[in-house]
Amino acid sequence: MDYKKTKAANSTITRDVNAFSKEGNIYEVINVLAKRANQVGVDLKTELNQKLEEFATSSDSLEEVFENREQIEISKFYERLPKPVLIASKEWEDGEIYFRNPSNDVKVETEREKESND
Repeated sequence: MDYKKTKAANSTITRDVNAFSKEGNIYEVINVLAKRANQVGVDLKTELNQKLEEFATSSDSLEEVFENREQIEISKFYERLPKPVLIASKEWEDGEIYFRNPSNDVKVETEREKESND
């Protein structure tokens, strides 16, 4: 996903907890959001590191450190992006996150088996 084009807010906003818990357990929803935020954070970090590798020099000494304008602009751009939690929350609101709980799937299957045996 292209996180640069996300419509998520850049700052923290107050949210209605009931809106997040439409699917059931609010703690389960928060867990899903936390895992998605971790995925987004890792993706952004690897993308940033790949872009900054272009500017890496093989010998770094204190005398040779200099400011690279492009490197600074890239870093500032990524700092201005919404935080991963805000991106995950926006994805949840838009219905872009799919999750399932394997323990719930087992319960449904056992109920179906009971119904078919009757």
